[in-house]
Amino acid sequence: MDHSICPICHLPVLSLQLERHANSHFEDEEFARDIELAQQIAFAPPSPPFIPVINDMAYETNAGENPESSVSRRDGRTSDARGSDIDDKICYLIGLQIRAPFYQVEAGLMLLLRKCLESDTENSASILSSYVDHFQSIESEDVGWGCGWRNIQMLSSHLLMQRQDAREVLFGGAGYVPDIVSLQRWLEIAWERGFDSLGSSHFNHKIYGKKNWIGTTECATLFRSFGLRARIVDFDSKDIKAKSSAPASCHGTSGIKVYGPMDRYLWRGVTNIPHAIASEQENLSSSSTCSGKGSVTSTCSSSATTSLKGHQVLIDWVWNYFSDNKLTKSGNARVIVSEKVPLYFQHDGHSRTIVGIQVKHQPKGSQYNLLILDPGHKTAALERSLKDNAGWQKLIKRGVHTLRKPQYQLCYIDPGVAYAKEMEQLKTLDSAHVEF
Repeated sequence: MDHSICPICHLPVLSLQLERHANSHFEDEEFARDIELAQQIAFAPPSPPFIPVINDMAYETNAGENPESSVSRRDGRTSDARGSDIDDKICYLIGLQIRAPFYQVEAGLMLLLRKCLESDTENSASILSSYVDHFQSIESEDVGWGCGWRNIQMLSSHLLMQRQDAREVLFGGAGYVPDIVSLQRWLEIAWERGFDSLGSSHFNHKIYGKKNWIGTTECATLFRSFGLRARIVDFDSKDIKAKSSAPASCHGTSGIKVYGPMDRYLWRGVTNIPHAIASEQENLSSSSTCSGKGSVTSTCSSSATTSLKGHQVLIDWVWNYFSDNKLTKSGNARVIVSEKVPLYFQHDGHSRTIVGIQVKHQPKGSQYNLLILDPGHKTAALERSLKDNAGWQKLIKRGVHTLRKPQYQLCYIDPGVAYAKEMEQLKTLDSAHVEF
């Protein structure tokens, strides 16, 4: 049986029991009084001032319409009592949510990283997301359990800065990244509206004020509830696949249903969601194309797929993701800025945010490094190392040799905002499966 180390007590436990074991450390801590007070404030009876609410049934558009006119807002009141109750909760939450505090890098963290990559004297090329704020875990608040929420905050910082359509719908149009407690309330509302109903059962439909670990499914659920097209990709080793009861698949990809918290990787249910990767290791333009709804699709010959070795499959997928776009050069051919949203990067026990990828061309072949922001690192330390151009590589670069887990998950967000019928489809989470 596979074992993992508990991040709280540092004892080895069965991997399948890791989440339950870790969460048990917090069961004796009593937050009921604070939570009850917060709920009384959040759902107090006095009527708040009118705040327009985005409702999933209010998204109606025709092809070619101006996006600004295609997203309608209303007060969300419905004849259905349950729907009205949800709308009331949304109204209160919009007014009471709190902006997440974070260490703001004066020059911008991604700009500092870009300058360091441009100064690299080796034969290399890098692709970066344009803007991301780093949100670190705080010792007194969320160390040991909050990495998933911090990565959601990082992705949100990019979406709010770079995509006007996302800015209008995220968090009721607040225009800022909420704190963890507010995000927990948004996730509960998403569950109550029917997004990832199966997954919410793992948390007994409650997450507010708790220290449960979350992962890609909760990340996707939260963003989907605002109409954003969040997708999940599972990367499984053949050894893990052989041990599971899932149907065997050939090299390539297949669709699976996903639900539940971050380490429920082995749930498998075949769906008809096409997804594949293509390997173009030394080409800035990927062979992947975008479908009408923005999901990455491509064709891949069996010979190309079988030539990929182990975790290099994941590296190639990330390269294709960031390069498959209209790229903008940042004044130096070494670094290319992509419009792509950063990736939520999950493995057993931790999650991080992938903000780009670098390739170094060497006589023996190309060497790739993921460019990662870790919520476990201090933002000030990242800033200092980047300004000094010293030591940042150990904090940010991750080569294929560091990918030692048998399973990984990525969550990415396609362009655009979903409308009525598609919004309903987004309530059921699906995943593309890549075997290595």
